[in-house]
Amino acid sequence: MHPIEVSIPSFRSEGSNVEKGYTVFKIEVLMCGRQHTVEKRYSEFYTLHKMLKKIIKPPEIPSKHVRNWVPKVLDQRRQGLELYLQTIIMENEVLPKIFLDFLNIRHFPSLPKTESYGSFETESEESSKLTHQPALLFLRDPYLLPTTNDTFSNMVIEGVIRGIFYPDFQPR
Repeated sequence: MHPIEVSIPSFRSEGSNVEKGYTVFKIEVLMCGRQHTVEKRYSEFYTLHKMLKKIIKPPEIPSKHVRNWVPKVLDQRRQGLELYLQTIIMENEVLPKIFLDFLNIRHFPSLPKTESYGSFETESEESSKLTHQPALLFLRDPYLLPTTNDTFSNMVIEGVIRGIFYPDFQPR
């Protein structure tokens, strides 16, 4: 079982006529028990394909030109694009960042099938690091109790330590 699963359950046509219209494909992404939806046009798939060819050997993408816009033909294209995405996931030990960006997936280094090379935009190593504010800050070692006989500060430190390391702890 792979940490990322994709499917394209549906599509819809946009635009008033066939010449200026286009099709939007609804991609459902399931990763680590969380699901989200991304909508992409065929042109975005084609751009992804061209960029992936520079990094990996992607599978064949369904034909760029569709002779007619009948639902049966568009459904065949939907199935082909779904297979295209699934094959990329199955055949690559490490998924390129541009593929993850395409699916709007954050990059988690702990996932074995994700990687951070090959991005749509060029970015430095500094900008790709996650930035956050500390959730808890200790001015001194929390394991060392204060030297004073102040029982209140001992109780606060003990409560914080229990809250972090023993969240299910029930006092007697």
